[in-house]
Amino acid sequence: MLEVEIMTQHIRVQCVLLYTGGEDVMMENVGVILLRKRFYETQKNAVTRRKVASCVPESNVMFLICSGGGEGSLDRLLPSVSTGLSPRKRTTSQCKSEPPLLRTSKRTIYTAGRPPWYNEHGTQSKEAFVIGLCGGSASGKTTVARKIIEALDVPWVVLLSMDSFYKVLSPEQQAMAASNDYNFDHPDAFDFDLLTHTLRKLKQGKSVKIPVYDFTTHGRQKDWKTVYGASVIIFEGIMAFADKELLQLLDMKIFVDTDSDIRLVRRLRRDITERGRDIEGVIKQYNKFVKPAFEQYIEPTMRLADIVVPRGGGNMVAIDLIVQHVHSQLEERELSVRAALASAHQAQPLPQTLSVLESTPQVRGMHTIIRNKETSRDEFIFYSKRLMRLLIERALSFLPSQVHIVQTPQGEDYEGKTFHGKRITGVSILRAGETMEPALRAVCKDVRIGKILIQTNQDTGEPELHYLRLPKDISEDHVILMDCTVSTGAAAMMAVRVLLDHDVQEDKILLVSLLMAEMGVHSVAYAFPQVKIITTAVDKKVNDLFHIIPGIGNFGDRYFGTDAPPDWSDEDMDEPSY
Repeated sequence: MLEVEIMTQHIRVQCVLLYTGGEDVMMENVGVILLRKRFYETQKNAVTRRKVASCVPESNVMFLICSGGGEGSLDRLLPSVSTGLSPRKRTTSQCKSEPPLLRTSKRTIYTAGRPPWYNEHGTQSKEAFVIGLCGGSASGKTTVARKIIEALDVPWVVLLSMDSFYKVLSPEQQAMAASNDYNFDHPDAFDFDLLTHTLRKLKQGKSVKIPVYDFTTHGRQKDWKTVYGASVIIFEGIMAFADKELLQLLDMKIFVDTDSDIRLVRRLRRDITERGRDIEGVIKQYNKFVKPAFEQYIEPTMRLADIVVPRGGGNMVAIDLIVQHVHSQLEERELSVRAALASAHQAQPLPQTLSVLESTPQVRGMHTIIRNKETSRDEFIFYSKRLMRLLIERALSFLPSQVHIVQTPQGEDYEGKTFHGKRITGVSILRAGETMEPALRAVCKDVRIGKILIQTNQDTGEPELHYLRLPKDISEDHVILMDCTVSTGAAAMMAVRVLLDHDVQEDKILLVSLLMAEMGVHSVAYAFPQVKIITTAVDKKVNDLFHIIPGIGNFGDRYFGTDAPPDWSDEDMDEPSY
């Protein structure tokens, strides 16, 4: 991963670049550039484009996430190239986080965010819509899945392949597989327990780890893939309809019906060119296992399908009908969280989970300076950092501790305290939240840092999740969630929900913010009563634009020196201060 800051006379832009030079792209290698809409609107010179291009070769850029802007603005970054799909190398579980904006012969660029998948109570109120795709080997299931994804044009679609869930083979079974004598087309070849558990968690909005199966060695790779954030799940496999528990998780069942001769030709080409098999072995395996399994286990499940698609990916009429139905189902599940937050929990006492830094003359004086609109940027940064350090120190006092006795240089025992937990991890809500990272690093040695980007959708007014990068095994950590201002609490709630979806315990989350509105405090505390909230001040009001009153202004713009033009509101920036 490469993080780059592009400084221009108009705006500071942070780019997070993930890149790969390989053609067989797994999702953990997806390339990402995070740029704001404002970047496109204000930067019109070739110098800036060269700065972006110098960060990573265009051929290695995989995905682009931004809060807005049309194809014209994207054209200033990358040239338009004719449409084309990459040839399929193998079936693999993957995630498409955004609808397509720009395609090249080898790469696709997407842009969108994930809207709320929970209600104002913080609980998931809509499950992901699951489409089950079944059919014989090489029938074109993955092609149909990709055509559906392309036609759906909705954010956050996950493709879950049954090929990822083959069982781990014993040494004897490995030898049988090497000689084409092991039946991979039998239900017993699949780990249905792991598959059902994974699909259920993914449908519930949780983060899941998916095994990566190597068809060359007939075994699972050491590193598993993490998939999270599904609005639509497309689950495909030859035995997709073979398990009763799996069937109950499917909202829509599709059977891809392709002529057996076509399937045999496709299987020969795939197994010889992509999996290193010889033609005799492929034909032997087909006649001994594949064909009988299709007739005994797969073809009979066609009766369970809601839709049968003849001719696979070439049947666009069937695909269009499927897409229309999915769109209608998604419209019924749309949520409006921010409006609900604005009208809830009013005139209630502040919760006991809230801790406000004591308003000493020093703290009050620093607030006077940073709230003053005439304060210079240097002074704003200096006094903000002082407050951040005090805030982080205050937050650390709420972490669990245990008695620890040490011996002093004088040979006497001293009864002290040590942190009682596995790890402390900081997670910043971009972009303003990352200004608090230095304060956390200054007092917590070797602390791990994660990042979440949440922005407001200009059409719906709802918060949307655009990007996250969390440390491994974060579920075992105490997490300090950092954002500089919290107004309605919509962004903070989404960030907490993301952490809970990654199995972080609610009582191990501490939300720290320099300034909060009472509305935001109530929203977070009501939805997540075990989350500890720590701030330096709480303002009572929020205006019609959801800005804190009297407030502090747009913290990100004041800190980074990127003051907005007069016709832009706070929500046009990349600081989610609502």
